[in-house]
Amino acid sequence: MNWYEKLNQYFPVEEMKSKEHMDTLLKEKGSVYYKDEGPYHVLMYAEFPSFSFVDYLFVSKESRGMGIGKKTLQMLKDKNKPIILEVEPVDYEDSDSEKRLRFYAREGFEHASSIGYCRRSLATGEENAMEILYWAPNGETEEEIFEAMKKMYEDIHTYKDEHFYGESYDPVSDVLTRKEQDQQDILEPFSNPVNK
Repeated sequence: MNWYEKLNQYFPVEEMKSKEHMDTLLKEKGSVYYKDEGPYHVLMYAEFPSFSFVDYLFVSKESRGMGIGKKTLQMLKDKNKPIILEVEPVDYEDSDSEKRLRFYAREGFEHASSIGYCRRSLATGEENAMEILYWAPNGETEEEIFEAMKKMYEDIHTYKDEHFYGESYDPVSDVLTRKEQDQQDILEPFSNPVNK
């Protein structure tokens, strides 16, 4: 199974970029967009001067617990700049979503609870709310994370979107918002040592 098939089997359709979109990012944005692949994992990420963005991280079920996810993230942490990623809100019916949040909490990620992120899927036409997690080695603020997310959305997610999907994603101003009041921290239940 090739890298794209692995991602496509694991991630919901509303979160997947087309293979053509990802191949084009790797080719035309090769100084920013990267693929790191091994027998048990696929990491697609963008690296900007002031932050990294994890677009997709897949670790095969049979290799979980072997530290592959941790080692893959460590490669990005070693760059000593913030790491940002999107996750689905926790779904207690789906044990994977719980495991994923527990993993990121253990890895020192924080929930950017002041950032609202909801984009319409071009595949399904439905609104898709996601949460933003970040790792801030130098005490970066949620304001800085918000600005970084806007750049990533415009440079990566919407890159040539009309060409690949026949229509454009909503503008960044409609997709990313700053909330006056912080929302509930989705990592809090997984950060408590009792739950680990």
